[in-house]
Amino acid sequence: MFWERLISGTLLLLLTIVLVVAGGNVLLLSVGLISLTGAFELYRTSQLEKSGLAVIGYFFIVVYHVMLLAEHADVSLFFLGGMLCLMAWYVIAYPKYRIEQVTLVLFGLVYVAAALSCIYRVRILPDGSYIVWLIFIGAWGSDTCAYCVGKLFGRHKLPSKLSPNKSVEGCIGGIAGAALIGFLYGTVFEKNFSALLYPPVVLALIGGMSSVISQVGDLAASAIKRNHDIKDYGHLIPGHGGILDRFDSIIFTAPLVYILAGIFSH
Repeated sequence: MFWERLISGTLLLLLTIVLVVAGGNVLLLSVGLISLTGAFELYRTSQLEKSGLAVIGYFFIVVYHVMLLAEHADVSLFFLGGMLCLMAWYVIAYPKYRIEQVTLVLFGLVYVAAALSCIYRVRILPDGSYIVWLIFIGAWGSDTCAYCVGKLFGRHKLPSKLSPNKSVEGCIGGIAGAALIGFLYGTVFEKNFSALLYPPVVLALIGGMSSVISQVGDLAASAIKRNHDIKDYGHLIPGHGGILDRFDSIIFTAPLVYILAGIFSH
């Protein structure tokens, strides 16, 4: 199990590096495919993955990425259009679906597609080829630091039923580790930033804040799975589960990095 997880995790990391470095349409297409897969896994929690509602969800995810490609990604139109079509199908097929199912599909457009698209949206920002790595530092880097610190110094358990094995020390270690990695990254590549103010300090702040929201994202994914009595969203990635199991933190860090990059740029 350990070696399976290590090998698949390493391959996933290498693939991520290749796709992010490539950027452009290659990254956009990859993020789109990941979003569709993630939406399929989310809808499957309620046996909706092959339903008419899900098909509408998949359609709007494709439309959204085409809008990004054409540089006309009006998020409000994306969500409003999705809501109108979903509600129309809800009425046409009544009483086949419950409003909770409609809500889940609409939620998938936000939770999966719009959030993950921020990887691409950060990548195309000024300095985006460097800032984009903060998404992964805040998620996977934080997770690694939290795990190591928790194993070595963890004494006080988090007051949460969602993850009884996580410790307060581990969470603090994740935040401090991501902030330190961000600071070192900003220091090494400081001269490569033209739009970002005070790169070492700003990247340390973004790293630390991303770690906080990353841990929230991890616990949120656990809550959704517990609500549906499942251990993993899927088995696509050996040893890790499905797309949503591996990208649960990225779903939260990507939008935050996108927002903060805009705030701290000049």
